[in-house]
Amino acid sequence: MKAIVITEPGDADVLALRDVPAPVPGPGEVLIDVAAAGLNRADVLQRQGKYPVPPGAPEYPGLEVSGRVAAVGTGVEGLEVGADVVALLSGGGYAEQVAVPAGQVLPVPPELDLVTAAALPEVAATVFSNLFMAAGVREGEYVLIHGGAGGIGTMAIQLVAAFGAVPMVTASSPKKLALAESLGAKVLINYKEQDFVEEVRRATDGRGADVILDVMGAKYLQRNLDALAVEGRLVIIGLQGGTRAELDLNALMTKRCAVMGTTLRARPEAEKSAIMAAVGEYVWPLLRDGTVKPLVDRTFPLAEAAAAHEYFDSGRHTGKILLTV
Repeated sequence: MKAIVITEPGDADVLALRDVPAPVPGPGEVLIDVAAAGLNRADVLQRQGKYPVPPGAPEYPGLEVSGRVAAVGTGVEGLEVGADVVALLSGGGYAEQVAVPAGQVLPVPPELDLVTAAALPEVAATVFSNLFMAAGVREGEYVLIHGGAGGIGTMAIQLVAAFGAVPMVTASSPKKLALAESLGAKVLINYKEQDFVEEVRRATDGRGADVILDVMGAKYLQRNLDALAVEGRLVIIGLQGGTRAELDLNALMTKRCAVMGTTLRARPEAEKSAIMAAVGEYVWPLLRDGTVKPLVDRTFPLAEAAAAHEYFDSGRHTGKILLTV
């Protein structure tokens, strides 16, 4: 089969379409003919040589796909050949086929087309596991979402609103903030022109955010703490702003805050399967009734993965970028 390989760490032009061995489903696995793959920042980091591939995962990028079941391994129940599915992967999604543990596979909601569904697995699993399973977002709480116009951000806004909490977002332009507002964001902060700590305090009458979902890491660490409410929870899922920073521990203890750092890709299969089961139980009904919708910016053919990465790197996108097979 054909897949996108990283010829060497570097810019988008290191991505090349090559012939690679086709995967074979092992016990408990499903083989999927890929229809589309989602592009995520983790793919960019892997391309740059900054995100090692977990042991046993394919070396080519891609953490989520949609497609049709081509074969099932021994012990797989409830998934039949020909079924339309989405899957959360440890790698290998930029390809014509992928083998994945059956617990990381969900049926495509009938209301969605097969290609668009590729925008769901990684963002839905990331948002639900971090905001609701780890941080325990509750109805009425204020939730600050950094990068509100990206794939993670647009899903987070919708899920926070759907479960009765109040989404607040940061973004870099009026256009991106308008998109966030259309999805349900109630507090809109242009981080290039406004101090998000001050804006969060103003919007909450000085209380602060109960939960913050952060993709920046070190650059925002102390300011995130300043923006948190008493007993607030900060969940760090990205390091776009660096990996090392000082933190005022007195402020952390005084506010009785929790700081959590998580990744999804390297988690054990059992944990990822549990997350996908929860996504199927709590998020899929919201997709079926139209409360939550995946947002796709652009699609590119698989062979044009380099162009898709260039577009992602430009920062112009809103929502997801997909590669179609």
